[in-house]
Amino acid sequence: MGKLPQIIKLDATDSTNLYLKDLLRDKNVLNNTVVVAKKQLKGRGQMGSTWESEDGKNLTFSILKKFNALHATHQFNLNICVSLAVSDVLQELSIPNVSVKWPNDIMSGPQKICGILIENIMKGQWVQHSIIGIGLNVNQTSFENLDKAGSLASVTDRIFDLDALLDKILAKLEYRFQGIEGKTVTQLLPSYERLLFRKDKPSTFTDAHGEMFMGFIRKISSSGKLVLELEDQIFKEFDLKEVSLLY
Repeated sequence: MGKLPQIIKLDATDSTNLYLKDLLRDKNVLNNTVVVAKKQLKGRGQMGSTWESEDGKNLTFSILKKFNALHATHQFNLNICVSLAVSDVLQELSIPNVSVKWPNDIMSGPQKICGILIENIMKGQWVQHSIIGIGLNVNQTSFENLDKAGSLASVTDRIFDLDALLDKILAKLEYRFQGIEGKTVTQLLPSYERLLFRKDKPSTFTDAHGEMFMGFIRKISSSGKLVLELEDQIFKEFDLKEVSLLY
Protein backbone atom coordinates (compact mmCIF):
# COMPACT_ATOMS: atom_id res chain seq x y z
CA MET A 1 0.00 0.00 0.00
CA GLY A 2 1.16 3.54 -0.72
CA LYS A 3 0.82 6.34 1.73
CA LEU A 4 -2.66 7.25 2.85
CA PRO A 5 -4.49 9.72 0.62
CA GLN A 6 -5.25 13.21 1.78
CA ILE A 7 -9.01 13.36 2.34
CA ILE A 8 -10.86 16.69 2.26
CA LYS A 9 -14.36 16.40 3.75
CA LEU A 10 -16.97 18.99 2.82
CA ASP A 11 -20.51 19.50 4.08
CA ALA A 12 -21.65 20.77 0.70
CA THR A 13 -20.19 21.68 -2.68
CA ASP A 14 -21.52 22.14 -6.23
CA SER A 15 -19.55 19.12 -7.44
CA THR A 16 -16.53 17.32 -5.99
CA ASN A 17 -14.97 17.16 -9.47
CA LEU A 18 -15.27 20.94 -9.86
CA TYR A 19 -13.90 21.48 -6.36
CA LEU A 20 -10.80 19.42 -7.19
CA LYS A 21 -10.38 21.28 -10.49
CA ASP A 22 -10.47 24.62 -8.69
CA LEU A 23 -7.91 23.36 -6.15
CA LEU A 24 -5.60 22.35 -8.99
CA ARG A 25 -5.76 25.86 -10.42
CA ASP A 26 -4.63 27.44 -7.17
CA LYS A 27 -1.94 25.13 -5.90
CA ASN A 28 -0.01 21.93 -6.31
CA VAL A 29 -2.36 19.18 -5.15
CA LEU A 30 -0.96 15.86 -3.97
CA ASN A 31 -1.57 12.73 -6.02
CA ASN A 32 -4.50 10.65 -4.61
CA THR A 33 -6.12 13.67 -2.94
CA VAL A 34 -9.77 12.82 -2.25
CA VAL A 35 -12.67 15.26 -1.89
CA VAL A 36 -15.80 13.89 -0.21
CA ALA A 37 -19.06 15.82 0.10
CA LYS A 38 -22.07 15.06 2.30
CA LYS A 39 -24.13 17.07 -0.12
CA GLN A 40 -23.53 17.75 -3.82
CA LEU A 41 -25.57 20.65 -5.10
CA LYS A 42 -24.85 20.08 -8.79
CA GLY A 43 -23.58 16.53 -9.12
CA ARG A 44 -23.02 15.69 -12.76
CA GLY A 45 -23.18 12.41 -14.62
CA GLN A 46 -22.11 11.52 -18.14
CA MET A 47 -23.13 13.96 -20.88
CA GLY A 48 -24.22 16.61 -18.38
CA SER A 49 -27.00 14.60 -16.74
CA THR A 50 -27.53 15.47 -13.07
CA TRP A 51 -26.94 13.05 -10.25
CA GLU A 52 -29.55 13.18 -7.48
CA SER A 53 -28.47 12.35 -3.98
CA GLU A 54 -29.98 12.71 -0.49
CA ASP A 55 -27.73 14.46 2.04
CA GLY A 56 -25.49 12.24 4.13
CA LYS A 57 -26.86 8.96 2.79
CA ASN A 58 -24.60 8.31 -0.16
CA LEU A 59 -20.96 8.47 -1.15
CA THR A 60 -20.05 11.33 -3.47
CA PHE A 61 -16.34 11.85 -3.88
CA SER A 62 -13.60 12.63 -6.37
CA ILE A 63 -9.99 11.52 -6.44
CA LEU A 64 -7.00 13.02 -8.23
CA LYS A 65 -4.71 10.62 -10.09
CA LYS A 66 -1.48 11.91 -11.61
CA PHE A 67 0.41 10.07 -14.34
CA ASN A 68 3.89 10.14 -15.81
CA ALA A 69 3.36 8.01 -18.90
CA LEU A 70 -0.28 7.23 -19.64
CA HIS A 71 -0.78 7.64 -23.39
CA ALA A 72 -4.05 9.08 -24.70
CA THR A 73 -4.70 5.91 -26.72
CA HIS A 74 -4.92 3.95 -23.46
CA GLN A 75 -7.11 6.35 -21.50
CA PHE A 76 -10.03 3.88 -21.47
CA ASN A 77 -7.86 1.95 -18.97
CA LEU A 78 -9.04 4.50 -16.42
CA ASN A 79 -12.69 3.58 -17.02
CA ILE A 80 -11.80 -0.09 -16.71
CA CYS A 81 -9.80 0.27 -13.48
CA VAL A 82 -12.37 2.48 -11.74
CA SER A 83 -15.34 0.33 -12.81
CA LEU A 84 -13.58 -2.84 -11.67
CA ALA A 85 -12.46 -1.32 -8.35
CA VAL A 86 -16.05 -0.34 -7.46
CA SER A 87 -17.40 -3.68 -8.71
CA ASP A 88 -14.80 -5.59 -6.66
CA VAL A 89 -15.95 -3.88 -3.46
CA LEU A 90 -19.65 -4.41 -4.22
CA GLN A 91 -19.11 -8.09 -4.95
CA GLU A 92 -17.19 -8.49 -1.69
CA LEU A 93 -20.21 -6.95 0.07
CA SER A 94 -22.47 -9.54 -1.61
CA ILE A 95 -24.39 -6.97 -3.67
CA PRO A 96 -26.43 -9.08 -6.13
CA ASN A 97 -25.83 -9.21 -9.91
CA VAL A 98 -23.18 -6.51 -10.18
CA SER A 99 -22.44 -5.42 -13.75
CA VAL A 100 -20.94 -2.47 -15.62
CA LYS A 101 -23.11 -0.55 -18.04
CA TRP A 102 -20.73 0.90 -20.63
CA PRO A 103 -18.88 3.07 -20.13
CA ASN A 104 -19.19 4.02 -16.48
CA ASP A 105 -22.34 3.00 -14.62
CA ILE A 106 -22.40 0.22 -12.06
CA MET A 107 -25.60 -1.81 -11.88
CA SER A 108 -27.18 -4.27 -9.48
CA GLY A 109 -29.55 -6.27 -11.68
CA PRO A 110 -31.49 -3.67 -13.71
CA GLN A 111 -30.88 -0.83 -11.24
CA LYS A 112 -28.16 1.81 -11.50
CA ILE A 113 -26.42 2.18 -8.16
CA CYS A 114 -23.26 4.04 -9.10
CA GLY A 115 -22.19 6.63 -11.65
CA ILE A 116 -18.59 7.45 -12.53
CA LEU A 117 -17.39 10.62 -14.23
CA ILE A 118 -13.76 10.70 -15.39
CA GLU A 119 -12.26 13.97 -16.60
CA ASN A 120 -8.79 13.76 -18.10
CA ILE A 121 -6.41 16.70 -18.35
CA MET A 122 -4.15 16.15 -21.34
CA LYS A 123 -0.71 17.42 -22.27
CA GLY A 124 -0.12 16.62 -25.93
CA GLN A 125 -0.60 12.87 -26.38
CA TRP A 126 -0.42 12.14 -22.65
CA VAL A 127 -2.91 12.08 -19.79
CA GLN A 128 -1.31 14.39 -17.25
CA HIS A 129 -3.86 13.74 -14.55
CA SER A 130 -7.42 12.55 -14.07
CA ILE A 131 -10.20 13.69 -11.82
CA ILE A 132 -12.35 10.65 -11.07
CA GLY A 133 -15.79 11.38 -9.65
CA ILE A 134 -17.78 8.55 -8.08
CA GLY A 135 -21.40 8.79 -6.96
CA LEU A 136 -22.52 5.65 -5.15
CA ASN A 137 -26.07 5.29 -3.85
CA VAL A 138 -25.66 3.71 -0.44
CA ASN A 139 -28.35 4.25 2.20
CA GLN A 140 -30.91 6.23 0.19
CA THR A 141 -33.99 4.14 -0.53
CA SER A 142 -36.44 6.42 -2.32
CA PHE A 143 -35.67 7.83 -5.76
CA GLU A 144 -38.30 10.17 -7.12
CA ASN A 145 -38.61 10.21 -10.92
CA LEU A 146 -35.71 7.76 -11.24
CA ASP A 147 -37.34 4.42 -11.95
CA LYS A 148 -34.07 2.65 -12.75
CA ALA A 149 -32.11 3.87 -9.72
CA GLY A 150 -31.28 1.72 -6.71
CA SER A 151 -28.86 1.71 -3.80
CA LEU A 152 -26.88 -0.76 -1.71
CA ALA A 153 -29.56 -0.48 0.99
CA SER A 154 -32.47 -0.95 -1.44
CA VAL A 155 -31.01 -4.13 -2.94
CA THR A 156 -29.83 -5.71 0.33
CA ASP A 157 -32.00 -4.25 3.14
CA ARG A 158 -28.77 -3.41 5.00
CA ILE A 159 -27.36 -0.07 6.13
CA PHE A 160 -23.70 0.63 5.32
CA ASP A 161 -21.00 2.68 7.03
CA LEU A 162 -19.96 5.36 4.52
CA ASP A 163 -16.43 5.90 5.87
CA ALA A 164 -15.63 2.18 5.85
CA LEU A 165 -17.02 1.92 2.32
CA LEU A 166 -14.91 4.85 1.13
CA ASP A 167 -11.76 3.26 2.61
CA LYS A 168 -12.53 -0.01 0.82
CA ILE A 169 -13.05 1.69 -2.54
CA LEU A 170 -9.88 3.80 -2.21
CA ALA A 171 -7.83 0.68 -1.37
CA LYS A 172 -9.27 -1.17 -4.40
CA LEU A 173 -8.62 1.82 -6.66
CA GLU A 174 -4.99 1.84 -5.57
CA TYR A 175 -4.74 -1.89 -6.25
CA ARG A 176 -6.37 -1.64 -9.70
CA PHE A 177 -4.24 1.36 -10.70
CA GLN A 178 -0.95 -0.44 -10.05
CA GLY A 179 1.06 -0.63 -13.27
CA ILE A 180 -1.71 0.97 -15.35
CA GLU A 181 0.76 3.04 -17.37
CA GLY A 182 2.45 -0.09 -18.69
CA LYS A 183 -0.74 -1.83 -19.83
CA THR A 184 -2.77 -1.57 -23.02
CA VAL A 185 -6.57 -1.41 -23.08
CA THR A 186 -6.62 -4.82 -24.80
CA GLN A 187 -4.80 -6.41 -21.84
CA LEU A 188 -7.31 -5.06 -19.32
CA LEU A 189 -10.51 -5.51 -21.35
CA PRO A 190 -11.34 -9.20 -20.60
CA SER A 191 -12.19 -8.60 -16.91
CA TYR A 192 -14.27 -5.53 -17.87
CA GLU A 193 -16.15 -7.35 -20.64
CA ARG A 194 -17.01 -10.23 -18.28
CA LEU A 195 -19.01 -7.73 -16.21
CA LEU A 196 -20.64 -5.96 -19.16
CA PHE A 197 -24.34 -5.20 -18.63
CA ARG A 198 -26.59 -6.85 -21.25
CA LYS A 199 -23.68 -8.36 -23.15
CA ASP A 200 -24.93 -10.75 -25.89
CA LYS A 201 -28.58 -10.00 -25.08
CA PRO A 202 -30.95 -8.42 -27.61
CA SER A 203 -31.19 -4.77 -26.56
CA THR A 204 -32.76 -1.53 -27.72
CA PHE A 205 -30.64 1.56 -28.33
CA THR A 206 -31.14 5.11 -29.54
CA ASP A 207 -28.66 6.84 -31.83
CA ALA A 208 -27.54 10.48 -31.75
CA HIS A 209 -30.72 11.49 -33.61
CA GLY A 210 -33.04 9.72 -31.17
CA GLU A 211 -33.82 6.89 -33.64
CA MET A 212 -34.36 3.51 -31.99
CA PHE A 213 -32.66 0.36 -33.20
CA MET A 214 -31.97 -3.18 -32.02
CA GLY A 215 -28.60 -4.78 -31.49
CA PHE A 216 -26.38 -6.97 -29.35
CA ILE A 217 -23.47 -5.68 -27.25
CA ARG A 218 -20.60 -7.92 -28.37
CA LYS A 219 -17.45 -6.28 -27.03
CA ILE A 220 -15.51 -3.07 -26.36
CA SER A 221 -12.93 -1.85 -28.89
CA SER A 222 -9.31 -1.12 -27.94
CA SER A 223 -10.18 2.59 -27.89
CA GLY A 224 -13.09 1.99 -25.51
CA LYS A 225 -15.95 2.16 -28.01
CA LEU A 226 -19.02 -0.03 -27.78
CA VAL A 227 -19.12 -2.71 -30.49
CA LEU A 228 -22.67 -3.72 -31.45
CA GLU A 229 -23.84 -6.45 -33.77
CA LEU A 230 -26.71 -5.12 -35.87
CA GLU A 231 -28.94 -6.84 -38.44
CA ASP A 232 -27.27 -9.04 -41.06
CA GLN A 233 -24.25 -9.65 -38.81
CA ILE A 234 -22.98 -6.11 -39.31
CA PHE A 235 -20.63 -4.97 -36.54
CA LYS A 236 -20.44 -1.28 -35.76
CA GLU A 237 -18.49 0.79 -33.19
CA PHE A 238 -20.19 3.57 -31.24
CA ASP A 239 -18.76 6.39 -29.16
CA LEU A 240 -20.41 7.71 -26.01
CA LYS A 241 -22.22 10.54 -27.80
CA GLU A 242 -23.46 8.26 -30.58
CA VAL A 243 -25.54 5.70 -28.72
CA SER A 244 -27.48 5.08 -25.55
CA LEU A 245 -28.83 1.81 -24.25
CA LEU A 246 -32.54 1.87 -23.46
CA TYR A 247 -32.58 -1.80 -22.25
